[in-house]
Amino acid sequence: MSWVPFKRVPNLMAAEMWRNTLEAEGLPTRILPEGDIIEWREHCPFVVYVPKGREHVAEEILRKL
Repeated sequence: MSWVPFKRVPNLMAAEMWRNTLEAEGLPTRILPEGDIIEWREHCPFVVYVPKGREHVAEEILRKL
């Protein structure tokens, strides 16, 4: 499965909130820190990824909020 960036968030807590929201609607997600994955911190920016071709599903979930 190929992943594409969907949303950039300021920290790990926000990334986990977005992941939980999208996955509760049945959309698989991944979260990764920006930059070097080895040197990440809880307060560094993160990116929420969704499967390629399913970005429209993530947008629809956001519209429902």
